Amino acid sequence: MSIVDKVRSIQKSGKQPSILVIGDIMIDHYIWGGATRLSPEAPVPIVNVKRETTTLGGAGNLTQNLVSLGAKVMLGGVKGDDEAGKQLIEILSNEGVQSGTIITDINRPTTIKTRVLAGNQQIVRIDRELTDALTPELEYELLNKLIAHIDEADIVVLSDYNKGLFSPVFTQNIIKAANDRQKKVIVDPKGLNYEKYKGAFIIKPNKKELTEAAKAEKIKGIADVKEAAKAIFEQTNVTYLVVTLSEEGMAIVSKDDCKILPVKATEVFDVTGAGDTVLAAIAYFIASGLSVEEACDLANHAAAIVIRHIGSATTTIDEIIDDINNTR
Repeated sequence: MSIVDKVRSIQKSGKQPSILVIGDIMIDHYIWGGATRLSPEAPVPIVNVKRETTTLGGAGNLTQNLVSLGAKVMLGGVKGDDEAGKQLIEILSNEGVQSGTIITDINRPTTIKTRVLAGNQQIVRIDRELTDALTPELEYELLNKLIAHIDEADIVVLSDYNKGLFSPVFTQNIIKAANDRQKKVIVDPKGLNYEKYKGAFIIKPNKKELTEAAKAEKIKGIADVKEAAKAIFEQTNVTYLVVTLSEEGMAIVSKDDCKILPVKATEVFDVTGAGDTVLAAIAYFIASGLSVEEACDLANHAAAIVIRHIGSATTTIDEIIDDINNTR
């Protein structure tokens, strides 16, 4: 059976994989305008604002990608006690995402990333955030809420943006709880401490993240990927590393093998959120019963679709099938 036939079979079954996403949730705020002159006050462009848009970022963008593919999603994480936090919950509700495992920290703002664009060019990004670790009390509250829902999930996804959520103790407690219930864990990592992801099924770094975490000098080819991966396997005992390599495609690495999937994109306008699209597709298709290699191949097509758009974008099963048919 071809990969397209398998995907159509998933569609026809009507089964919605249930996915528990745990991660750093944020608001992506876009200010769109035009710039035709420089400011007399400083050598910077003056942006004449035309419109503003707001969507979910971080683990929220991952969640929207999963919903677009057809998954049933529960999102766990932390928000602030503010208007942005209320807006975040409202967007999730409109998307049909369960948010009962999001807790409120009165001492931190909801993370907002504001991007100012002139035409298709990003001029500046402004971040409002606090990245301190959760208090032990909040960590305990969130952990208990999440553990109560792991049984409902087909797969668990950790979306780490290094905003203070994934302490080593919290991360290990989540992975252990999932493994105890025979639930695979997929991790989008951040930072240098990959030991906290020990026991995960898949870790999905990009090339830069793998280089830094493995303390490698460079990663230029398959031999460098294999060598860097050894350090991560020793730290984590992970089953697979899936490494996104930008224009070089994607590497699927196990302890015994390494396979490169060539990039599918023919046009690139904006890579914002593409990593979340890859992660969502991998999680969705593995939860639907496909192999890791099949899921990564489909994720490669999903990424090719979204990077043709400006800003964070999502894709659908039908669009992925069309992209496969158009690249044959």
